[in-house]
Amino acid sequence: MSRRCQITGKGVLTGNNVSHANNKNRRRFLPNLQDYSLRSDILGQQIHLRVTTHGLRTIEHNGGLDNFLLNTPNRKLTEEALVIKRRILQAQEKKSAVAA
Repeated sequence: MSRRCQITGKGVLTGNNVSHANNKNRRRFLPNLQDYSLRSDILGQQIHLRVTTHGLRTIEHNGGLDNFLLNTPNRKLTEEALVIKRRILQAQEKKSAVAA
């Protein structure tokens, strides 16, 4: 499994460890990924994602997973997030068709 957030797309960065003597060795900065289950009210189920803590704060700030995905442009979402967004839109259309 790749070390990439399924919501924001944040991944591994590289840089240098710099010692007191100014020696430079390559290192990797890993994102703070957490396995997390988020509730989708429209789908009525839990969705398991591997997201960064920054991604979790972003989702909560926007009012939950459904609101975040529906209000975010497609170009800013990862492939996994686009799949979930399509499922939410299909479920929304189905519910509106039943209500009408």
